[in-house]
Amino acid sequence: MFCNRLTTTLALSFSLTVTFFAANAQSLSDLQQLREQSQQQNTGGAIMGSISSPSVSPMNVQTSRTLPGARNTGQASVGQYISEPRSGITLPGEPTIEDVFPMDEALSNPPFAANLFIGGFESERSAGLNDNYLIAPGDKISIWMWGAISYSDVVTVDNQGNVFIPNIGPIRVANTPAGSVNQLVANRIKQVYTNDVNIYVNLLTATPVSVYITGPVIRPGQYAGLASDSVLYYLKRAGGIDFKRGSFRKIEIKRNHQAVTTVDLYDFIRHGTLPALSFQDGDTIVVHPVGNRVTVTEGASNSYTFEFKDDELRGETLLEYARPQEFISHVSVAGLRQGEQFAEYLALPFFNDMTLKAGDQVSFVNDHPPMVYQINIAGQHNGPSQIMVDKGTRLKDVMDYVQIDETLSDPDNVFLLRESVAEKQRELIEQSLQRLERSIYTAPISSTGEGSIRVQEAQLVSDFIQRARQIEPQGKVIVAEKGEIANVLLEPNDTIVIPEVSDLIHVGGEVMMPQAIVYNDEATTADYVAWAGGFTQRADDNRILIIRKNGIVEFDSIHRSFWADGEGKLDLHPGDHVVVLPSIDVKSLQAIKDITQIIYQIAVAANVAID
Repeated sequence: MFCNRLTTTLALSFSLTVTFFAANAQSLSDLQQLREQSQQQNTGGAIMGSISSPSVSPMNVQTSRTLPGARNTGQASVGQYISEPRSGITLPGEPTIEDVFPMDEALSNPPFAANLFIGGFESERSAGLNDNYLIAPGDKISIWMWGAISYSDVVTVDNQGNVFIPNIGPIRVANTPAGSVNQLVANRIKQVYTNDVNIYVNLLTATPVSVYITGPVIRPGQYAGLASDSVLYYLKRAGGIDFKRGSFRKIEIKRNHQAVTTVDLYDFIRHGTLPALSFQDGDTIVVHPVGNRVTVTEGASNSYTFEFKDDELRGETLLEYARPQEFISHVSVAGLRQGEQFAEYLALPFFNDMTLKAGDQVSFVNDHPPMVYQINIAGQHNGPSQIMVDKGTRLKDVMDYVQIDETLSDPDNVFLLRESVAEKQRELIEQSLQRLERSIYTAPISSTGEGSIRVQEAQLVSDFIQRARQIEPQGKVIVAEKGEIANVLLEPNDTIVIPEVSDLIHVGGEVMMPQAIVYNDEATTADYVAWAGGFTQRADDNRILIIRKNGIVEFDSIHRSFWADGEGKLDLHPGDHVVVLPSIDVKSLQAIKDITQIIYQIAVAANVAID
């Protein structure tokens, strides 16, 4: 009884197994193989043996077929492929952009319209269908009819651009906007069913098209997209146009070996126009080699490399594209004419009729002679902070028009801040810093111990140089002394500083508490230093800077020696600055000299003590 139940159970189990694998078998030979295995396991006297024998599993089914369009989340096995897009990931051994393109420096003047390929034509592409999409063969359209008749189906646009509806016939929908397809199909149906029929038509999916891209692009090849996608979308998919070899003006779209249209990206960047074109499967985008190029190096709002057609190589056309900046007066043109170097410098109005050549370099120059320029007024004064003066104006000419309150202003100690002087001070400090670098890094070493000390010193000097280069000189020009003012010639953007009347002495640098102290006509430099808390451990009491209100710099000392009494020799005046410089502790005498000189230069140029 037990054997009969067991036999029945096993027979049912094998029957279900055969049924399961028969449904999944890929061919008749697989099905025949499953049946033979089941018959062998059902033979008498071999029941227990069949239980221990290997059972049929999906891994035993031998097949070499691959389902079309199958998705594999892992690695592809031999004889299979992964249909997911690679998104720019290269395969082992596959050439990359770095292998194909030579290493070049960045372009100082990139092509005009080059910024198109950093836009969102690919990444910001909408996944849905827009109302302006033109229906193409292969698109799927759903159609519902209810009321007097009932009908629902999903139809496909055939190769002739039609959809077929029973009892209606073919309806041409190709190149119809998606937003208008419902009205088009409904009007055609109502010509047959005139009463009591409701109709709803909707575009479900758009069939992708395959477009080839070739010519001077970064990644030529075959790319998929929608028929309504623009040529910019496909060019962006291909990495964009090669800036040095490709043309932005002549991009052909070919269909069946014939040019359908030509795209000029300059028209899009300037006017926002692109040819109205619906791509078809197998279309080819051909980027032609670059044409005549003219480079605008400077002086224009669009300082780019422009590509011109033969009939556009005129100055008037370049002005329209480049748009020179305001106050441009002249144009410099350099290039080749008949195999020889050519250069011309002409006024802007005469540039319109000039004939350009491929390879020309054009610079727009502001060459107006400065006849009127700006002067700044700072400090304690009444009135505007900026005035415009004629070329050749001197200091006293301006001072006569500056409103001054004699109780608050000190015009006898006026000084200038001049940009050209600040630049010269910066150059002198940089030369001193470079000389210091050479001396510290090229000093001879006589022993290992001295070498380790020099390494530490070099690091300290490097830190000092780095801080020194961050100091900005003021460009102070001394024009007043003992109530006399030099009537100097003013330069553009000079700043006239009128000090205010002050009752303070400013003490800074290497003192314990830098601060401003009320002036005392009986106090000496030592008294002011003492009132500021005294010297720090790094202070140099032998040479102290006294910066007068008018910008004059003098040295004082409170170090007791045979030539100084220890109190300070100079008389201080209200508004003076007392700057205590740091002492230098370096083994090399030359380094001491260089660092001390730099500290003095910075203190004078910027009223700053750097340690």
